Amino acid sequence: MGSHLLLELTGKHDRVSAIYRPSSNISHVLDIFALYLDDPEKQYNKIDWVPGDTTDIHSLLEAFEKVDYVYHAAANVSFSPRDRSSLIYNNVEGTANVVNACLESKVRKLCFVSSTAALGDAPSGEEITEDLLWAHSKKRSVYSISKFKSEMEVWRGIAEGLDAVIVNPSIIIGPGNWQRSSSYLFSAVWKGMKFYTEGITGYVDIRDVVRAMTDLMESEHKGERFAVTSENLSYRQVLEKIALSLGKAPPSIQATPFLISLAWRMDWLRNTLSGKPRKITREATKSSKRKAIFSNRKIREATGMEFIPIDQSIKDTASIFLQNHTLSK
Repeated sequence: MGSHLLLELTGKHDRVSAIYRPSSNISHVLDIFALYLDDPEKQYNKIDWVPGDTTDIHSLLEAFEKVDYVYHAAANVSFSPRDRSSLIYNNVEGTANVVNACLESKVRKLCFVSSTAALGDAPSGEEITEDLLWAHSKKRSVYSISKFKSEMEVWRGIAEGLDAVIVNPSIIIGPGNWQRSSSYLFSAVWKGMKFYTEGITGYVDIRDVVRAMTDLMESEHKGERFAVTSENLSYRQVLEKIALSLGKAPPSIQATPFLISLAWRMDWLRNTLSGKPRKITREATKSSKRKAIFSNRKIREATGMEFIPIDQSIKDTASIFLQNHTLSK
């Protein structure tokens, strides 16, 4: 998301500051620019790279000097219970630092990237909207808890006088690191994913997410949050569309509750015996079975935006995946 946001911002402004950690590979940003631009370096050179970290408020105060608008999209994503402490520390404490630095630096407006995981639940078959209250339950993942608590820090900043908007994207479709986050779906299908679940959730193109963010920052909206999603589809539908775009066989075996529970237990055993990172956690399997329908009515009415169809988003992303795969041979 950060790379695509920088692409959008450098297309609109002469100079853009971006915080990076010394361990970050910022060359990946140029790779993303090259997917869309004939002369990516020209726009990439508009970026002023500033060393810093959201867990270090002093670096944020230095980075926010002479800055009017801040986009906070940094977060750890994990569904492993073992990562609870790091998720809370990086996501919640990091957001608290960003909010405090914005207040101290008198930033004009903040855009915080949350998640639909921080929205409340609706009765079965009904749409989930921004007005529903989040409630703690055993069904909530550690990631969901961290994003909810992060949002609370932004609302606290708003109460203290900060102008801010919150966006809650659903699962994002777009090119990126093919081994991480939702981009991994394309790698998994390419390798021959056999199983699917009947869970339902929202999907949105990365280009629509960053456009919603910049449109809201340029608008008079403040003190509000907006669900950013294009369509609600089952995991099976999305995996089939990805498989079709990649020329691969779609998953054909439904993951029943028994198979799902067996899978995360076997993965836990593998992790316990070998120490290798978890691939399937209990929290992730709960998410894969959830049937959630998200409304995009508020963002459409606020900005007038029309969303890219997910079919098109998958085709575009698959085309880039295939190009990358061919070049890596």
